[in-house]
Amino acid sequence: MSATSRLASRRRVLKGMLGGSAVTLGLPFLDGFLNENGTALAASGQALPACFGTWFQGLGLNPGYWEPKKVGADYEVTHQLKPLAKFRDKINVYSGMRVFLDGHAPKVHATGAIAVMGGGIPEEPNAFPSVDSLVADHIGTRTRFRSLEVSCSGSRESYSRRSRSAINPTEPDPVAMYTRIFGPDFQDPNAAEFTPDPAIMARKSVLSAFKEERQGLLKELGSSDKARIDEYFTALRELEGKLELELQKPAPMAACTKAEGIDTIPRGLVVDDCVKNAKLFSKLVAHALACGQSRVVNMVFCGAGGDIRRAASPVTFHIHTHEEPVDPAVGYQPNVDWFMETCLTSLAGYLGDLAAIKEGDKTLLDRIVIMFGTDTGFAKFHSLENIPMFTFGGSSIIKTGLHVPCNGDTTSRVGLTVQQALGVPTSNWGTESNRTAKTITEVMI
Repeated sequence: MSATSRLASRRRVLKGMLGGSAVTLGLPFLDGFLNENGTALAASGQALPACFGTWFQGLGLNPGYWEPKKVGADYEVTHQLKPLAKFRDKINVYSGMRVFLDGHAPKVHATGAIAVMGGGIPEEPNAFPSVDSLVADHIGTRTRFRSLEVSCSGSRESYSRRSRSAINPTEPDPVAMYTRIFGPDFQDPNAAEFTPDPAIMARKSVLSAFKEERQGLLKELGSSDKARIDEYFTALRELEGKLELELQKPAPMAACTKAEGIDTIPRGLVVDDCVKNAKLFSKLVAHALACGQSRVVNMVFCGAGGDIRRAASPVTFHIHTHEEPVDPAVGYQPNVDWFMETCLTSLAGYLGDLAAIKEGDKTLLDRIVIMFGTDTGFAKFHSLENIPMFTFGGSSIIKTGLHVPCNGDTTSRVGLTVQQALGVPTSNWGTESNRTAKTITEVMI
C-alpha cells in the first residue's frame, strides 16, 4: 500500500489523548494528497475545495481616496489601499455601488450592513440569511464547523445570520476559539454561549498529544512533505505560545494595585487590543481552513458604527467621522484616515497568513474568496452611496486584480457573484430594488 493510500487522502487526521479526552488534529494539504500541479486531490482528481470568508469593518472608507481611476487590471494603488498594496493582484475593487432604500426609513449603521451582507432592506433587522450562510449551506455541510465567526473588538456583534432570529454569534476570545478548534471539547459553533477552559492550554500543549502519531506519519512522507509538516507544527506551536502567554499572570509591580475581573486576553474597543486579537484570530482561522475544520469564516474587525478608540483617547472612530474637520492640506479627516488604515493593515495581515500556507504551487489565499463588508459609503453623513466593495483572494475561483466600476448598481451584485462562483445554485439575490440577477461578469471564470 502506498504512502498516499495510507494517508487516506485529505481527510487523514492525527488522533491523540489530552486530559483523558480524545482529540483530533486535521492535516493541511501535503504534496502526497495532491496531483503533480498541486491543483487537485491525487486520490480522486477533484479540485481542492473552495472556501469563503467575510471581513467586516464599520464606517466605510474615505470617498475619493479608495477608488482607482484606471479600470480593469493593473489599477493604481490608491491612498487608502496602500496597506493592501502587496496583494493588489489578488484584490478586486467594485466602485460606485449603493444600497437602495425603496422608501424604508434607514436605521443608522444597521441598514447598510444588513443590505451589504444580506442583500436587501428588511423592515426589521436580520430578516433573511446573510450571504455566508447561503454559501455555507452549499460548501459547509461536510466540515466539523459549518462556519466560524470571530470578533476582534471584544463584542459578539455579528453580521452572519441564518434567519430573523438565528444570528451566528462571534467568538471574541482567541483562547476560546483555539480550544473550540483544537481542544477536546468541540461545541456547536452556532451556540449562543460558549465557556471554554483556558487552563487546558496552560497545563499542556495540545500538540503534545500527537507526538507518537506525528513521528509515525513522518516515516511515511517524502522530504517536501516532512518539511511542510514541520513548518505546520512549528506555526501551531508558536501560536500556542502566544496564547499561553496571555493566560499567565504578569510579574508583580510595586506601584501596581490589584485590578478585578481581568479577562484572559484583553478584549474591548481599544484599537491596540483589536489589532492584537486580529493577529491571533488570523492565524487560527488560516489553520482551521487549511485543516478542513471549516470552509466558511466571518471576521469582524470593528462593528457598524465603529466604536473603537485609541488607548489614550475617549473619542471613538465614530465620533471622529462626524466631528473631525477635513484637513484642507490632504483633503480628508486625518484621524478617521488613521483608523481606516489600521483596519486595513490588520486585513493585510490576515491575507498574509492565508498566503503563507502553501498548497502545491498555490496557496490557501488562492482557494478562498473573501468579501468585504461595511455599513456606509461616507460615514460623516451615513451615506449609502458609493459603498466600498471588494473581494480578496480566490484566484482559483474568480479572476482577480481588477477594478470594476458598477455605476450605481446595488451592492447585492457582489454577493450574487460570489455565490455563483462558489457553485450556489441561485440565479438572483436580494429584495426589492436590491434584488439582482446581474453578476459581475468581468470577474467570472
